Amino acid sequence: MAFIQTTPDALGIEPFSTIGGTWFLLTAGTPEAFNTMTCSWGALGEIWNAPSVTAYVRTSRYTHEFLEKDSRFTISVFPEEMRPTLAYCGSHSGRDFDKVKETGLTPVTLDGAVAFEEASIVLVCEKVYAQMLDADAIGDPEILERYYGLDEMHKMYIGRIVAAYRKG
Repeated sequence: MAFIQTTPDALGIEPFSTIGGTWFLLTAGTPEAFNTMTCSWGALGEIWNAPSVTAYVRTSRYTHEFLEKDSRFTISVFPEEMRPTLAYCGSHSGRDFDKVKETGLTPVTLDGAVAFEEASIVLVCEKVYAQMLDADAIGDPEILERYYGLDEMHKMYIGRIVAAYRKG
């Protein structure tokens, strides 16, 4: 089944269940060299009069290296039956494993960015803002302890949605 280009608002995405419940793959890089990772933190909305995605990536993640180099990334949303694949992509580093080979995902290029044929929705994003989260700005010490402790902080990426696709 092919992808059909549409508009972000026509997708009918419910952000709370899609991001926190369904999860998604964030993919950055070029068709020749890319990495993907599972995300369950993020936001869909509008900033600077454009539909946008906000995603959070720890600097230790392999995908972070690709996000730093490239201006585009994708958000791929999958049907529920793909959850084991997303779990694998979230628990194995692309530095050590070929996630495409291990999961059977099929990379596709949409608007110069890498996504996956198995996705039901793909958002192609242009990186417009990136900022490290600041531990001193977190007002709840329990959040700092629970989510960071000895781990590094996340970097926040805001991507303007430049193209939206759904399975036809």
